This record gives sequence, structure tokens and C-alpha cells, in this order.
Amino acid sequence: MTSTIQPPTSTASNFCDGIQYYGENWPGFDTHGQTPVISEGQNAISDPTDTSAVFQTLLYADALRYLTLQVTGSKASGHPGGFASQAEAYAALVMLGYKNIITEVGHHAPGFYSAMFLDRSLEDMGISTVQQLRDRFREKHGLLGHLSGYIPGILGPAGPLGQGQHFALAGALLHRDKLFPFTMGDGGMGEPYPMSSMAHFNTAYPTATNFLPVLVWNGYSQEHHSMVSTKTSEEMIAYWKGNGFAEVVLVDAKEFDDTNQSGDYVDSTVFSMKQRLAFMKAVLLGVDKAAKSALGGKLTAFIIKQLKGAGVHAKGAKSHNLYPKDTLDAPHIIEALKNRALSRQGWELVRTNCERAGGGPAAKTVVTEFELPLAEIGELPLQEYAVGGDAKVATTAMGNLVVKVGQSDRNFLVTNADGNEASAIGNINVGLKIIHPTSDELYNQTPNGQVYEPLSEDACAGLAVGLSLFGARSLWCSYESFAINGLPIWQTVTQAMAELRRCTPSAVTLFTAGALEQGRNGWTHQRPEVEAYFAAMMRNGNVFPLFPTDANSIQTCYEWALSTKNKGIVITASKSPLPIRTTFEQSRLALQDGAVTIHEIPGDKTVVFAVIGDMTLMPVFEAAAFLETEGIGARIVSVVNPRRLYRSSDVAWDTCSEADGGFLDDAGFERLFGGDALIGVTGGAAGMLEPLMLRSNAKRDTFAWKRGETTASAGELMAFNGLTAEALTKRAIELVH
Repeated sequence: MTSTIQPPTSTASNFCDGIQYYGENWPGFDTHGQTPVISEGQNAISDPTDTSAVFQTLLYADALRYLTLQVTGSKASGHPGGFASQAEAYAALVMLGYKNIITEVGHHAPGFYSAMFLDRSLEDMGISTVQQLRDRFREKHGLLGHLSGYIPGILGPAGPLGQGQHFALAGALLHRDKLFPFTMGDGGMGEPYPMSSMAHFNTAYPTATNFLPVLVWNGYSQEHHSMVSTKTSEEMIAYWKGNGFAEVVLVDAKEFDDTNQSGDYVDSTVFSMKQRLAFMKAVLLGVDKAAKSALGGKLTAFIIKQLKGAGVHAKGAKSHNLYPKDTLDAPHIIEALKNRALSRQGWELVRTNCERAGGGPAAKTVVTEFELPLAEIGELPLQEYAVGGDAKVATTAMGNLVVKVGQSDRNFLVTNADGNEASAIGNINVGLKIIHPTSDELYNQTPNGQVYEPLSEDACAGLAVGLSLFGARSLWCSYESFAINGLPIWQTVTQAMAELRRCTPSAVTLFTAGALEQGRNGWTHQRPEVEAYFAAMMRNGNVFPLFPTDANSIQTCYEWALSTKNKGIVITASKSPLPIRTTFEQSRLALQDGAVTIHEIPGDKTVVFAVIGDMTLMPVFEAAAFLETEGIGARIVSVVNPRRLYRSSDVAWDTCSEADGGFLDDAGFERLFGGDALIGVTGGAAGMLEPLMLRSNAKRDTFAWKRGETTASAGELMAFNGLTAEALTKRAIELVH
């Protein structure tokens, strides 16, 4: 099926403008290509065994390959090889009417963009022709280097490997009548998370099988043979079945090869037309079987086994990405494009089928193009404790509110790999119940609960933020020390939310059992350095780390978080009983201004203590009392929402969806932090204090976490890190004198 260059004709549709090479009609086109197999008013082919359906699905697969290569070649940048090896599977899904397709492979982006172009989804962002597709690929405000929900028709982001399954699982949970296929590379299969997260999910939700992993088994990862390339087909099927999959459908291109290609992985595009169609038919029937199985209640996987780079410019890992030499003028790129070129009639046929499949363009039909209706929560059961009264556990106070949310909204999910009881939020388990197939009142377990507790931070974070991205409320809880294991997917989603074209509930977390509470557990449980990650993300514009002062403050923090959209909100609080220092009014003011004054003593000189955290207030109050005996004034300011304390120019807030431009002005900053000396204090990462150090003109210093150690008390651990009243007092006196 080599191609010739045909001169432009006046009959070519405008969408083809920019296509460099056209081919002849394929043999059999007169019989099988005259009428679109998806008729007007239909959303899928009616019979996957029909020869015309097979023919036109294969035509679509080659159209995807052509566009993928030409688009990446236009910038000599991008990744054509992986998507090319599964083009038949993607084409089959679409022609069967399934468009809620997700990927675990960010490198499949140019193929997904090509699909969105062919069904006209990209017209929503002003891309109507192939030339515009080429021009805006990998450009600012264009088609991003890797996938994001910013692109019309694309359901979720994809960049880091091992994440796409979370979005498929969230979609399956929220939309039980729809199928959520997701492509997964055999390189990404080596990530520790996809298989375990699907297994956890299936245990908790055995009837939610309407997601379909599509393994792209092409034998290669980015730069070498994949680590599963030596498995036989029987071993691969056994592996998936061993991980709980009841139905595994595998189609191997090697079984259809009539060109005597060497190796276990072959390129179907060099088969005879007869065998290309035979392979395509097997894929179409296999995908149809797998999709129906998944929708029918069986945990199912589909595997396409075909050489990486099938039908593009190179084979194996060499096809993974383009280099500066791989331009559209390069002979090997030209040859590959000519080999994949369709006729003008072919392009018209593909476009028509793609438009009709799934009921219309993905940008008009997939679930993430619509805001999910949210249940009304009603009034939260806020309980204001008296300042100076009995000590209260902040996390428990928040737990009462969480229960109310879950009881009002059945889509709401709480996730926690470390156990809610261990974080003093056992009241959530009592009120909402842990999801488990074994009912047990002692452990608050029931199959229909709303608390997801697999021992995997990634599974917990992934399902929680997947639900948030898809429009539902959720709460990811974790020990602060172990949150790092779930953070990659949380960051992916918060970044995606920053550019989302619709509103969605914020991705909210509660991190407890901070380093200062983990003295006897030792340094393995003392890892507040994760706060530096969030400190850096504050500059993104939509990430808000919150440090409630007490049990009143945490309630207002969660109240605010529930009212927000498209943000990442990290609530970090102790699980120990601590003094009540703020009223609700003060707490809400702290959320607005970033901080609130909770104690002030006048003196000849004034030392301002800007304190992040709750436990860290204890040595600060001791230091303030000693300074008073020396005639030195002290103002203790509880920093609750440090993002508000930056200057607006420090943060990319105005580039974010649902932009939040709330920052404390200079007068407000001076009112809170103006003095003769400023000491920032935190039991976590010093980076959280950056906004203060940037803006203050006073003599200043920081006291922060250094490293962990096994200790008998929080006070002993603070002393190990230099966070003592004596050290604070000494430094304060040095600064003012």
C-alpha cells in the first residue's frame, strides 16, 4: 500500500489542509469504503464481524498513525512509536462506540490528539485543519507535550507512568453504565501501582468492573526491551489472571504474520492486505468481547501484542520519540508518511465515522466535559470550643464534619492507607464505615461503606483525586510522613485542575501524626520535609497548604475547603489534645489574611513570632513569657494559610482556572508582622516561611525542622531540633539588641 503524491483538488475537505501525502484507494475500497459503517444516527458499528466494518476500522488505525507521525514530525519532537503499536485497538474502541478512553501513557499524546482532531473535538480550541494541528502541537496554549484535560475530549492528564488507572477507576465508580478503557504500556506495567490499585479497587468494589485496561505489549520501553518482553503469551495471561482478572483477551500480531518477520513482536502494517484485515478483525472482535465482559461484571483486560513503532518511521525503542534530525524533510519520515497515506476519500470516510462514533465528538460526549451534579450538604455541625477551655483533638473535630459530608453525599469517599483510628478520626469510620467485603461491626466494616483503606498511599491518593478530577468530593487522609508515596498523583491532578475548563471540587487532604507526635516511632515516622514540596507548589497558584491553630481552626479550614473549586488543599494538623487558642471568627480571618495574632505583650521592643503548626506554639508561648520579664514585647502570630502571605507577583494565580487572587496587602502584613525582629517557627520545612522572609524588612531568622530521632516526648524532639523556649528567647534578644 505505498502511496503517490496526488496534486491538490478542489474537492478535498478543508480539514485535510496540511496533509502532505495522499495515497490511492485501498484494494476493496469500492466494495467496503463507499458508505460509512456507522450510519447517521448511530454511535457504533452494528456488527464487528462485518468485512466493511473491519476495513474501515483499519483505515482509521492508519489515519491515526499518519497524523501521529506527521504532527510529531512537524516539530521533530514527540512520541509516535508507542501509540502506533496499538492503533488497531484504539480504533476498535472508538468504532465500537467507546470514547471515554484514558491512558496511563503520556507519550501517547500525539495519537490522542489525532483522534480528537478526527472526531472534531479540537475545533473547540480553534483547530480545524491538519495544518493547525501541526502548528499548535507542543506549543503554548496549544496541544501540550503530554495529555491534560485542558484539551477538549481528553478525560485526564498523563505524564508520569502508573497513574492513568486511577482516572479509569474513578470514572467507573461514578458512571456505572459507561466503559472506561485505559491504555497502559508494557513499560509502565513495571510501575508498582497499576496492578495493585486495580486489585484493591476490585476488592472494595467487585461490581464496578466497567473499566478496561488495554495493555500495549510491544516489547520495548523508552530506550530498551521492556522488562516483560521475555514472557510468553501464556505467561502474560497467567500474570493478569493471577492478579484477579477473570477474563483476559490477547491478540498477537505474530499469529497473522505472512512476511516471516523475526522475533516475538512484529509489525502488522507490512502484512498482506488479507492478513492486515484478519489481524484487524481479531482485534475488533477481541475488544468487543472484552468491553462486553467488563460491562457485564467481569474484571477484564485486553492485550494487543504488536511491535513498537508499527507503521511509523522506526521500530522498537528507536521509534519512541523523535530527535532534531527527524523532520518532515527527512527521507525516512517522508517514506513512512507515504506508506501510511490515505486517499482523500479515505480521509472523508474516517472523519465521518469518527464524528458519529460514541454519539458525537468526544468534546461533546465524554463524562469530563460535564460538571457532575453535587449533593447538597446542608449546614455543617460546627462546634466552637471556648478559648482557654479544655484541650481538644483537632482531627477529631474535623472528623465530625467529614461524617456529615459523607452522610449527605453518597459519592463522597474518604481514603486512608494508615488507618483513620490511628489519626484520631475513628469517628469517620463509625459514621461512614470502612469498605470491605467482610462485614464486621468491631472494625466498622461493611461492603457499602465510604472509607477506602487499602495499605497503599498511591491507591488512596489516586482514587481520591481521581474522583475530585471527575467532579466528586473526596478526602485523602494520611500520616504526614507517608504522604510522599501518594503525592505524585495528587500533584498531577492539582496541576490539571489549574487549567481545567470546568469547575470541580478541590482535591482536599488531611495529614496527621506529624513529626513532633512521632517521638518514640523514630525518624522513619518523622518526615515533615514533604511540606517543602507543598511550599514550592504554593507558587503554582492553586495549591493551599493549611496549618490550623487548633480544633476550632481546623473546622473552618475544612468548611472553606468544601466551598472551593479546582484547588489542592492540604490540611496538616496534630492528633493530640491541644489548647484552644482561636475563635471561629479569628480562624476565618486567618484563612482570609493568611495569619492571625493570637497573643500580644507590649514592650520597649517587639519580637514577632510567626508560627506554623499547632504544637510549635508551646515553646513560643514560653519564650514570650520570658521576654516579658525582660521588658521585651512579643506578638505571636499563627500562620494558617501561608499562600495568602506571598506578594501577588510571586504566584502564578492568574494563570489558573477559578483563579484566586487573594493576598494580604502591605498594610495588613505590617499589622501582623511589623516589629523590631521577626522569628519564623515551624516544626516542618523552613520553605513554608518563605513568604514572610521575602516581605519582612525586620531583622529576622527561622527555626525549623532539621532531622528526626527517637525521643520520649514532643518536647524532647523539639529540643533535638533546636525548637526550645530557651533558644527562641536567646535569638530574640540577640535580634533586638
